[in-house]
Amino acid sequence: MTGSLLNREVLPFLLALAALGAAALACDAVLHLAGAAWVGRYLGIPGTLLILASLGYSLRKRGLIAAGNPVALLRWHERLAWLGCLLVLVHAGIHFNAILGWLAVWAMLVNVASGLTGKYLLARSRRRLEASRQALRDAGLSVPATEERLYWDSLTFDVITQWRVVHVPITLAFAGLATAHILSIFLFWGWR
Repeated sequence: MTGSLLNREVLPFLLALAALGAAALACDAVLHLAGAAWVGRYLGIPGTLLILASLGYSLRKRGLIAAGNPVALLRWHERLAWLGCLLVLVHAGIHFNAILGWLAVWAMLVNVASGLTGKYLLARSRRRLEASRQALRDAGLSVPATEERLYWDSLTFDVITQWRVVHVPITLAFAGLATAHILSIFLFWGWR
């Protein structure tokens, strides 16, 4: 069972989500136990900044910036987005007094789940296609015959690589809700 699909693909995905939730609950509990729950109110700011910093990968991928190694930027994207989401979740806490803020939090969580789904699904598909290609080569098939046999798998892989078509609109929905939440804070803040 150690090499099973469940252990290789599903559990890492679920553990990444569970770790985010557990870390947020632990941080919130520590703040409450220390009598510093008010700190959570301000963690949305660095959380948002970390999420924005994680966009360097997306900007590089789309050619909007030239600096940075894409592989390293992807790792930074994953880490910064995870940490930023953690801080935003602690910021949200268990206080249910702002519907716009909670809509933004749910959109953020759907965005994280979408990103993790893409990460694990794309990696699995790439490994499977390459393993099939190698097995056919090892069996002595020519390159054209191998490509012909793997036509539908290659086509499926190409479709899976388009998961960003779903991830990007979810990201934009999250960005819109988060921006609306931030603007409403500035509008209704007691500026005394």
